[in-house]
Amino acid sequence: MLLTAHFLALGVACAIFVGMMVLHRRAKKFNRSFRAFPKSLRLHSKLRPNIWLAIRTVEPETVRLALLGRGKFSVNSRVNGWVLVTGQDLPNPGDDVDVCFKFLVSTSRQLGHVQFFYMDKFSAHHAWARMDDGCVTRAYAWAGETIWNQGAKTMAEAGLGMKCFNYGDELELDFATANDHAITNVEKLPLLAARWSVDPAMVRRESPRLY
Repeated sequence: MLLTAHFLALGVACAIFVGMMVLHRRAKKFNRSFRAFPKSLRLHSKLRPNIWLAIRTVEPETVRLALLGRGKFSVNSRVNGWVLVTGQDLPNPGDDVDVCFKFLVSTSRQLGHVQFFYMDKFSAHHAWARMDDGCVTRAYAWAGETIWNQGAKTMAEAGLGMKCFNYGDELELDFATANDHAITNVEKLPLLAARWSVDPAMVRRESPRLY
């Protein structure tokens, strides 16, 4: 009985040690990547939403009317040819990727070129998508596993070294390695947004219209 308790305590201690090592590795990786980021991105990171749309060359009023009755959103003034949309009712692909897909397809059919970005620093869940006239030209979403991977990887993703798994590929990796790739994608997602369209944290926005 005493021997069993001893081994049980040893197992718990080992599990705690492994957990601490994973957390330490994650923190070290994040700090290293954070220091490598452009200073401007670091300074404005608190202004960046965790989920948003970037819609090209459409008047804000047109966007507002297209989204009317579909939830609560904030539509910002057009900046450099892009209208940014934020809000609690933008779909989280980790909750239901089909709902997210249908929302983006419907929005793109109405508004043309629509981009979608989602990032959660705590869970490292993330997603990005580009839509043209209701068609998916590129999309990737991670929620502990790949839940959406469609279209050819863009030059911007490749240039930034973003890792995109095919469905089921992550099962061949240990948790720490897969999580490291997910963290790196989250850290680089604002850079991808800046290359595709605009990083919302870098835009001095006027007061958005709420509805």
